[in-house]
Amino acid sequence: MNKNILYDRYQRQMILKNFGEAGQQKLLQAKVLVIGAGGLGCPALQYLAAAGIGTIGIVDDDVVALSNLHRQILFTVNDISLFKATCAAAVLQKSNPEINIIDYAERLTTQNAFLIIDKYDIIIDGTDNFASRYMINDACVLLNKTLVYGAVSQYEGQVAVFNCPDKNAVNYRDLFPQPPKENEIMNCAEAGVLGVLPGIIGTMQANETIKLITGIGKPLINRLLTYNALNNQIYELELSANAETRALIPKDKTAFEQTNYDWLCSATIDPPEIDVVFFNKLLSSGDINIIDVRELDELPVIKEFDHQKIPLSQLAENFSLLNASAVVAICQSGKRSLQAAKQLTAVFGTSKKIYSLHGGITVWKQQLAKQLL
Repeated sequence: MNKNILYDRYQRQMILKNFGEAGQQKLLQAKVLVIGAGGLGCPALQYLAAAGIGTIGIVDDDVVALSNLHRQILFTVNDISLFKATCAAAVLQKSNPEINIIDYAERLTTQNAFLIIDKYDIIIDGTDNFASRYMINDACVLLNKTLVYGAVSQYEGQVAVFNCPDKNAVNYRDLFPQPPKENEIMNCAEAGVLGVLPGIIGTMQANETIKLITGIGKPLINRLLTYNALNNQIYELELSANAETRALIPKDKTAFEQTNYDWLCSATIDPPEIDVVFFNKLLSSGDINIIDVRELDELPVIKEFDHQKIPLSQLAENFSLLNASAVVAICQSGKRSLQAAKQLTAVFGTSKKIYSLHGGITVWKQQLAKQLL
């Protein structure tokens, strides 16, 4: 880029202390993907393009509707029924013709997520549904991509930076390990949202992205910021990584592609927890896989029935071992086995009967001991 144009366009931020031409060059070399060109994506995209991010990707398969316009400020009535990604790219390119803007007017799925996300340095989640959030998070963890998260509802919004390259990196599942049940939490179409709120949160997401790229300030790494538009109250939560939630993420690309996130986030019934009596009946059925998801050295040892030992952290890479029509997950107390059952249900859906032993092997052994008295 011509140095005169560079200075004329960006000089207000280039003269900032600790920013300078070096900071601007980092922005120009950066590649940022914005998933969702809606209420959060529109302001984030505008400020990223204006700041001089060298390559911006936009993923959205939706079209502009009249109900979008009170908060999705990149669009006008002339754009109604046109693809958001395409419209947004055209507007941003006119605003800053020196940067590269790539639009993907398609739905992000487990089949294309790796291919698209892997091309970018930082990912901004501007989506408004849980299936997309969990899918994007898991892909970013597997690809080791930093994720700038944002969410809004009614008068309140959240921002966080997940999965920064660090051994203690927090991801979205550390905050929300399991998706909510269908209709448990309303989306913006159901609960409503104040039009300026996504503008505030989306701008914060752009700000965090610029800080991450240039190295200025203190980004919200492993921290969740919550903002209330009614009273301007802001508070932060320190987040910490949880080894058990890491086990909920698919093990690799193959496992990721096999995960049905739409089903996972729309299921209204949890995988059934069964009691000892029903479990004993299943033991004699024959066509069943019983998996102990405890760590390999945990006690007590199970010698009373055939089973497979597959720790929860290794479950995703061992789906192929489960060839029976029914699967029962067991653990010490029933907590990890329930997590395993949910993982298995997300993969196998209704093709297999998935169960978790309530109370775990501890309760089963206690019941066995009583019968022997």
